[in-house]
Amino acid sequence: MEYLDKQQTSVGSAPGHILCCQCATPIPPNPTNMCVSCVKMQANIVDDISLNNTIEVCHKCERVFQPPNSWLKADLESKQLLGICLKNIKGLKKLRLVDASFIWTEPHSQRLNVKVTVEKEIEAGAVLRQSVVIHFVIKSHMCNDCHRVEAQDFWKAVVQVRQKTEHKKTFYYLEQLIIKYNQQSACTNVKPESGGVDFFYAREQDARKMVDFLQQVIPCRYTTAKKLKSHDPRNNTHNYKYTFYVEIVPVCRENIVALPKKLAQQLGNLSQLCICIQVSNLITLIDPFTLYLGEVQPVVYWREPFTAICPPSGLVKFMVIDVEPVYDFKTGSSTGGCMSRRHQLADVYISRLSEGGENQVHTRTHLGKILKPGDTVLGFDFRYSNINHPVLETMDPASLPDAIIVKKVYQNRSRRNRNRNWKLKKIADDTSSTNEDYIEFLEDIEEDPLLREKVNVYKDPRKLNNDPNAMDTAEIEVDEEDLPQISLDEMLEDFHLDEGTSS
Repeated sequence: MEYLDKQQTSVGSAPGHILCCQCATPIPPNPTNMCVSCVKMQANIVDDISLNNTIEVCHKCERVFQPPNSWLKADLESKQLLGICLKNIKGLKKLRLVDASFIWTEPHSQRLNVKVTVEKEIEAGAVLRQSVVIHFVIKSHMCNDCHRVEAQDFWKAVVQVRQKTEHKKTFYYLEQLIIKYNQQSACTNVKPESGGVDFFYAREQDARKMVDFLQQVIPCRYTTAKKLKSHDPRNNTHNYKYTFYVEIVPVCRENIVALPKKLAQQLGNLSQLCICIQVSNLITLIDPFTLYLGEVQPVVYWREPFTAICPPSGLVKFMVIDVEPVYDFKTGSSTGGCMSRRHQLADVYISRLSEGGENQVHTRTHLGKILKPGDTVLGFDFRYSNINHPVLETMDPASLPDAIIVKKVYQNRSRRNRNRNWKLKKIADDTSSTNEDYIEFLEDIEEDPLLREKVNVYKDPRKLNNDPNAMDTAEIEVDEEDLPQISLDEMLEDFHLDEGTSS
């Protein structure tokens, strides 16, 4: 008698298995009575899916087109891009999507491969699952917004920034803030105007973002207006052009302002004659006679506005005769809670530079740390001035000082410009290096560390690559006069990628 193994016995006798009706392969029972291979041959559920598709990407803004008429920002192999690819696959809606993922391809191949797993019920109670790889070809296209930007004459919203002053230093400062926070990326055009600058945008949302940014960095207020350009009565759609008018406060750094009496009391009984030392989202004032500080909110300013008593061109040069630091002084009626630690109070005897040391005048200043006999300062002379200002008319003439010192003037300006080994970036290269306002703005950055913290200063390779011997001589001359400088640690590297540059 021959021994028979259980595996050599008939398969049909195995419990829970049947033979495929097509190939006689033992399989578990199912409604089709067929194996998986035979089911795929009989019913291929991915026949109706388009295996080769195209996807349009704007080569300017790198947004992806999503039918019917929208452009979305989607990174490579991101969830947003996968969703757009799945919506572009024809025949996928008839099946149940189980899984979808990207298959890696070369980034420069302009191809995308998506592996899709789908399910479909082919008979009652029989569900077939199948995977397939779908290929996408990336085609370059330009979206409508980029078309309008390239035309350079289209805009849907404009932000008009204005300031009623004689100089443009505020706009140079605003330009550096816009560059630092990359707020010019959505701007289609920048056009300088009389008293300000205009920013043009292709979308109203971008213009509103610009207005919100301006309110965060400078004290201002704005008004809006819109103009109807076209109207479609069938679809009830309107095409408007929007205008945002932004007005910056007419108070700038190093301005002598005359505060209303009520506002001066609210700021801690400050003197009505103060000097503006900083303009950010607040207006910071200093009392040159007590060193107390006051901060004015934009809402408070527009409720009780104040202006400078004279433009920068109205200041005159004085020569410092003697400086006496003041350490113990009586504050009088001033109850300001914050006193400046960056400044030093001093009694100064000055004389007009044109008078050659005669007719000396005594005044008190906040620049005691940097002044010494023989220096030149800029100030306002009340003795020879006829001012028509509503606040000064209400003040007692006996309480007015003879002069107020605003800033120290450093000599050898041409040498200072030659030795400047740093630069600033510009939105438009229309700022001349000989512009007086722009040169004064560069000097303010060198003299004020707080202002320097808010802008990006870049190294100038043309100045740094000069003859080292010549630079050493220049540095010795600068040190003799103690000119303010910016250290290399505060400068950033400026990178330029040229097409013809080889590694």
